Amino acid sequence: MQQEIEAKFLNIDFDSIRSKLKELDATCVHSMRLMHRTVLDYPDRRLDGQDSWIRVRDEADKITLTYKTIAEKKLGGATEIEVIVSSYQKTIEIFEAVGMVVYASQDSKRETRQLGDAEVVLDEWPWLNPYIEIEADSEAAVKKAAKQLGLDWELAVFGGITTAYRAQYPDIRQGEHISTIPEIKFDLPRPDWFVKN
Repeated sequence: MQQEIEAKFLNIDFDSIRSKLKELDATCVHSMRLMHRTVLDYPDRRLDGQDSWIRVRDEADKITLTYKTIAEKKLGGATEIEVIVSSYQKTIEIFEAVGMVVYASQDSKRETRQLGDAEVVLDEWPWLNPYIEIEADSEAAVKKAAKQLGLDWELAVFGGITTAYRAQYPDIRQGEHISTIPEIKFDLPRPDWFVKN
């Protein structure tokens, strides 16, 4: 499996980041696009219990199949295996045929920029403030890009998207997290339990 070396920075003003990326001559790899993903697990949710998942994602220009696991919520704490596949629906059907089930359908929007050795992605998810991820082959390259963008490394967070939701909605109880939401879509209302009672 490949180690994923990435950091998230939350509550980001995209216009400000785009301006900085332009000043730094970062290359726009993909403009903002809608991405669809389906997350699968066994009926007993054994992968979720290990902070792992199978994901099929339509990225607009390609479809990827990924197995991802997060051992630790720190830089380099995630590993993944990812391949490009030819069919979104047929890939899902293969996993269903061997007994796995779809437990989440999720949409997000993503813009991708290349800044030196680092990839900077501007991410939008439903009910969540905009954030960016910086990913590279080394910790030094991630930290260098963060510094170039004027980001405070002490504010970096690590882990899956649930980490970002929990930071914005700290009153979410332990058993309530995004992997328990069957659909995360921009046109759907925010779940009631995201709001403090």
